[in-house]
Amino acid sequence: MPGHASKVILRDILAWFVVLVFIFPLFWWVLASFKPYTAIFAQPPVYADFQPTVENYEVTIGGKSRINLEGGVGGQTGGASSYYSLTSIYDSLIVAIGSTFCALLLATLAAFALSRFPIPGKDHMVFFVLAQRMMPPIAVAIPLFFIFRDMGLRDSHLGLILAHTLINLPLAVLLLKSFFDDVPVELDESAMLDGATRFQVFRMVVLPLVKGGLAATAVLCFIFSWTEFLISLLLTTSIRTIPVKITTFVTSTGTEWGLITALGSAALVPSFIFIMLVQKHLVRGLTLGSLKD
Repeated sequence: MPGHASKVILRDILAWFVVLVFIFPLFWWVLASFKPYTAIFAQPPVYADFQPTVENYEVTIGGKSRINLEGGVGGQTGGASSYYSLTSIYDSLIVAIGSTFCALLLATLAAFALSRFPIPGKDHMVFFVLAQRMMPPIAVAIPLFFIFRDMGLRDSHLGLILAHTLINLPLAVLLLKSFFDDVPVELDESAMLDGATRFQVFRMVVLPLVKGGLAATAVLCFIFSWTEFLISLLLTTSIRTIPVKITTFVTSTGTEWGLITALGSAALVPSFIFIMLVQKHLVRGLTLGSLKD
């Protein structure tokens, strides 16, 4: 028993150590957003011995002029409009929510068909879908730019939603297909024997059983869209998602690390709220199939 207790304590210590390793960068990032610029890279690092400030948030979220800041600077240029980023958060929210909805809608139907219907060449089709995900985004970025420009979709929320949907669709299809595969086909057959149509089986029998999988897929699609940079940079000019907006904080006179950390910390809030909303289903989705025979 003492040996077993020691193993449990050692396991807990290791678990907490791993958690702290992953949390520390996030802690440092958020803490830096409340530091004056001169304290961010102070040597030795300071974690409590500094005067907290919310000026970085007043500039990025409140629209305060950068020139009026006190206590050390990175760059010396830029007024209120240069660093005001609330519109970028709105743009990112619209694109992430829209692309997540579209990807889930299309992927759910496609994954159910691949899971249930005897489609000729289905295995090759799944491999082709997987291959799309393995393709580096730069390989399709230039063709996508010309296609969207000719279609009049460049620099629009709709265009960016469609582009992010295309990026997320392969992964969403593969994930949802695995969740549909975990639902026994016998349930479909029993429902159809009772008179249900194929669509009723999909909507009333199978879909409720993969709610966790839908939540897990939605979280991944949302995060991929929320952090996507290259396609957003090429397809937009006036619309700036958060990753694109942050690059404008690197100026010829310096890097605004305080403003970058403030916007980065603010950008954590919507994704954190989204994950909390689907947390219950997310855990079920991530463990779906792990207890299956």
